[in-house]
Amino acid sequence: MAQDSQYTEDNIRSLDWKEHIRLRPGMYIGKLGDGSSADDGIYILLKEVIDNCIDEFVMGAGKTIEISIKDKVVKVRDYGRGIPLGKVVDVVSKMNTGGKYDSRAFKKSVGLNGVGTKAVNALSSFFEVQSSRDNQIKTAQFSSGNLESEVGPEETSKRKGTKVTFIPDETIFKNYKYRNEYVERMLKNYVYLNPGLTIVFNGEKFHSENGLKDLLEDNNNVEDMLYPVIHLKGEDIEVAITHSKTQYSEEYHSFVNGQHTTHGGTHQAAFREAIVKTIRDFYGKSYDASDIRKSIISAISIKVMEPVFESQTKTKLGSTDMGGDFPTVRTYINDFVGKYLDNYLHKNAETAEKLQRKIMMAEKERKELSGIRKLARDRAKKASLHNKKLRDCRVHLSDMKNDRRLESALFITEGDSASGSITKSRDVNTQAVFSLKGKPLNSYGMSKKIVYENEEFNLLQAALNIEESIEDLRYNNIIIATDADVDGMHIRLLLITFFLQFFPELIKENHLYILQTPLFRVRNKKETIYCYSDEERQNAINKLSGKPEITRFKGLGEISPDEFRHFIGDDIRLEPIMLDKAMSIEELLSFYMGKNTPDRQKFIINNLKVEVDLIEDKVV
Repeated sequence: MAQDSQYTEDNIRSLDWKEHIRLRPGMYIGKLGDGSSADDGIYILLKEVIDNCIDEFVMGAGKTIEISIKDKVVKVRDYGRGIPLGKVVDVVSKMNTGGKYDSRAFKKSVGLNGVGTKAVNALSSFFEVQSSRDNQIKTAQFSSGNLESEVGPEETSKRKGTKVTFIPDETIFKNYKYRNEYVERMLKNYVYLNPGLTIVFNGEKFHSENGLKDLLEDNNNVEDMLYPVIHLKGEDIEVAITHSKTQYSEEYHSFVNGQHTTHGGTHQAAFREAIVKTIRDFYGKSYDASDIRKSIISAISIKVMEPVFESQTKTKLGSTDMGGDFPTVRTYINDFVGKYLDNYLHKNAETAEKLQRKIMMAEKERKELSGIRKLARDRAKKASLHNKKLRDCRVHLSDMKNDRRLESALFITEGDSASGSITKSRDVNTQAVFSLKGKPLNSYGMSKKIVYENEEFNLLQAALNIEESIEDLRYNNIIIATDADVDGMHIRLLLITFFLQFFPELIKENHLYILQTPLFRVRNKKETIYCYSDEERQNAINKLSGKPEITRFKGLGEISPDEFRHFIGDDIRLEPIMLDKAMSIEELLSFYMGKNTPDRQKFIINNLKVEVDLIEDKVV
């Protein structure tokens, strides 16, 4: 019989703050990631530092924030009041230390938990904080949260404020890189929410005068809007509303105290409810809520005293109270929208007329679809019992309490061999596979009816769980995994067309990616290197010297499951699909998928990248 293991005081170990953050980073910054997704940890680190600068701006100290990211070194400088010099080290290295526990100073602040910069410090291989105030400056340097040096206070002529420099730790964030598109989107949100603030990022200025109105107009082509943006502002609330001519589903951008609540919460639910109630009352008709909200594009920002969020990364508001003398969040939003949206519609008859026509069209379409929807749902239910197309995973985006929910992914593959390789090598907890049987239908110019009539699209929609709203999306990452040949490219284009036509907000919200797979394998007896470009292949040949064996992969099916594991695991390379706001979705689809063949041919010829035939290099 095995000896009883002793359970004594020696078994109980108390981690200090740094160790805890480094051992369980997900508790503090969500997922780690490599920078290919907007919610990856490296962006949360940046955000935590900027949040402190924003709080200074809100308090009336410092109108400019300067940010630079170069060779993985991140620098953030504000011109606020500067951290009190005697507390510079404590503020970035002692838990529950900060200036935001005094509600008088920071009544409607974001970073209320005193964890933000400590997490950045602990997860950075290099972290430096420099504070200047009262003509004096103090600098402290850390490595992995450990204090390395402390200089000052000493005399300075530098303007007051705080400068933070950090390098995310590469032992924690593997193969990461900051994508400017994601950083810029984050910075734009900051300036929309803080009119008058200027952020300079790598020399480029971001500034907004019209707040949430600018947000909607900058993220959408104005020609896609049914009517000009309705922009309403109150003391602790701001909303912007329009409807799209092209997209089917609802789109909300919601914020609390400057925090982008990407998963909504009590304020977003109240906003949706308030819009429906106000519009029903205005027209005196009990329109269906889904018809009123269909195609809506909107934004809401509220300020709440001491907000309660449902997770450390603050993506969903849990508070029901506004704080102070205000009523509940729900009552406050209902009262504001009820009064000011109603006033706007009374004063703007043309907008009111267009909106009512849109609601009536949505109602007509919903009734036409109801019969076919039921048939399609029944079909999908039967298929899902023995759905050979979907091999599901265990963790989904809707599992709010699971740390790995943001890693959930659906690979859309073509053919049995590629599906087989991915299925055998995937992580069954977070990676699901959906198999296409050949080329999907070109859905350009078709109505939503086709999604229900086409079995493949209907099953894909059911697998993603996006029929009613993308709020119910089951996977954070939708990854198109096709061969890098002409057929594979065509399938990619057809799938992107499907998402653009019916679910463009999946692309706007950065859920859609292309899987990058290696083109070559270069190896000798000691080492194997996978190469994603000809340049990488050349570097690998030089590195391995002699005459290494070179294999050219022509399709995903040629890559064995054992090898595939490398390409969809920690080292996965994803290319995000992004929308060009300068072109309306209608124009985009019509150019790539419409009947303008000569224009398209000319475009392809002018932009063609010729792939050199590598036979001459004795590719095996």
